[in-house]
Amino acid sequence: MNKSTDNMLSEKSYSFALEIIELCKVLMNQKRDYVLSKQLLKSGTSIGANVAEANGAISNPDFSAKISIAYKESLETKYWLSLLKDSGYIKIHPFKA
Repeated sequence: MNKSTDNMLSEKSYSFALEIIELCKVLMNQKRDYVLSKQLLKSGTSIGANVAEANGAISNPDFSAKISIAYKESLETKYWLSLLKDSGYIKIHPFKA
């Protein structure tokens, strides 16, 4: 990965984490669901944290491991968002690409 890609991925994952935080605030304030929103908060903010760790990797295998974790967290986040949507807790939210 080159530096500009690292910055783009870092910026997008950070922005995504902020969106996740806002969604979880709404869910918690509306007392809609605590357990699912907490899981979403953990996985949705973990993506960017792992990208940040990958940017500080000391080797290619270390970088690969951290990016892999970020990817897995994104899959988990997608699961929680789908579950919240399909259960009626949230409507489709147009996250920025």
